This record gives sequence, structure tokens and C-alpha cells, in this order.
Amino acid sequence: MSRRGFLSVIGVAWTTFAAACGAGAIATTRFLFPNVLFEPPQTFKAGFPSDFLVGTVDNRFKEAFGVFVVRTEEGIYALKAVCTHLGCTPNWLEAENKFKCPCHGSGFYRTGINYEGPAPRPLERYRIVLAEDGQILIDKTKSFAYEKGEWTSPEAFLKA
Repeated sequence: MSRRGFLSVIGVAWTTFAAACGAGAIATTRFLFPNVLFEPPQTFKAGFPSDFLVGTVDNRFKEAFGVFVVRTEEGIYALKAVCTHLGCTPNWLEAENKFKCPCHGSGFYRTGINYEGPAPRPLERYRIVLAEDGQILIDKTKSFAYEKGEWTSPEAFLKA
């Protein structure tokens, strides 16, 4: 091997080594600055109780917060808009008076109780209380499950 050939092989080796070290340094630097997810607030005001008509399901907060607000004769409650089967977002079908999951066909009554499809349990409720200014405050950090008997909790619904 000639001197010129030896130096070119050494040059290629050092260039490859420097590139690998540079890639490692970039990866290490990127690791120090993790991705940040910007999620919607976990607590939000939904308006005044008079804004919700008796016997209706309000879809206004489905896209932004993942919540259905339901008003019945007994009171108001906030249902988590996540199917208990595989986590899809159910739709409210006004004509059929039910929530229907588009993924696997689970059906839920207006109350959130499951009655058809593969969903193993009812939809969950979020904490719902009145704020100091009289508006409905929905807190997504606390949920109530029907099968645990938590729907009777005072914070699982607002009395009318």
C-alpha cells in the first residue's frame, strides 16, 4: 500500500469517526430537550345551568375537551367522550336517542349505560360542580365509574 493510499484510508476513517461522534452529540442534545404536549385545560367552565335544555345532550365540548354535557329532569352530568371498549370517541345520535361508537358499534343510553356492542362497561362521568360565579365547572381530573357505585357521589352530577 502506498503512502497516499494509507493516508486516504486514515482520512476516511477519521471522517467517519467524527461524523458518528457528531451524530451522537446531536442525539444527546436532542434528548435534553423533550417534546412538550400542549393539552387542553383539565378544568373548564361550561356555562350556566340555564344554558342547557332539559332532555338534551350538548356536543359543544366534545372536540375541545372530550365531554358530553347531559341535562335530564334530575340534573346535569358530564360524560367522558371515550368508549370503554377501545377508547374511540362515540357520537350522539339524536334521532336514535343514543351514543354510538363508530369503531365497533357499542351503544350507550343517554345516561351513559352500555346496552349493545362490545363495550364492557358504561361511560364514565367527570366531576361537575357550580363555580363561585354560578357557572358549571367540569373537572376532568376526577372521574366516576358506574360499576364502582360512584355515580351517586354529589360531585358526579348537579341536581336540577
